Amino acid sequence: MEKQIAVKNLDNLITKVEAARLRVSEHHIVKIIGISKYSEASDIATLYSAGQRAFGENKVQDLKTKSEELDELPLEWHFVGRLQKNKINNLIDLKPTLVHSLDSLDLAEELNKKLEAKNRTMACLLQINSSHEDSKAGVLPEEAIEIYKQILDSCPNIKLKGLMSIGAHSQDRDIIKKSFITTKNIYDKLVPFGAKYCSMGMSSDFELAISSGSNMIRVGSSLFK
Repeated sequence: MEKQIAVKNLDNLITKVEAARLRVSEHHIVKIIGISKYSEASDIATLYSAGQRAFGENKVQDLKTKSEELDELPLEWHFVGRLQKNKINNLIDLKPTLVHSLDSLDLAEELNKKLEAKNRTMACLLQINSSHEDSKAGVLPEEAIEIYKQILDSCPNIKLKGLMSIGAHSQDRDIIKKSFITTKNIYDKLVPFGAKYCSMGMSSDFELAISSGSNMIRVGSSLFK
């Protein structure tokens, strides 16, 4: 990707994010995670030179490969994919800034056990299946608060930082917005328990997500096209 294209993509995205953010409040800050799963390390480097700092991968092996290739850049790496238990140790060794996809109490307990063994901690978001879709991972909205508190109580090596969800798979913007509002309402109840990030919104729906209260978006094609 040429530097010129990277700058243009990033500028366009920031313009849209700013407009959506200001419609919520001038104090509402939104963090952009560039989802680089279909991109080369060189594309990430180009976007870095354009000003983007946080990037997300959805496979542990890809995160390892790209973070090693770009080791000299002070990048912030996020893991956004489904985490398989047999990959937990590999992920811990990569020291991601934030894991967005803690999708069950069972996974949290397994992750915590392996973190303890390595004397490490990890910042994570609890994934919510806000649209009750079988194809999506995550805890159900009605169980989310209880599970969040259970992880806080029983998994001391996991530092819970908030919630992540994927918008409803629908062409109907109202249905998508409803799924975002569901997550945001849970997030609001968890702020007193240290929740800081409400990670919602991808390239197709981030403006809707921000208007629903998201403060962290995960965009790939908007940046890497």
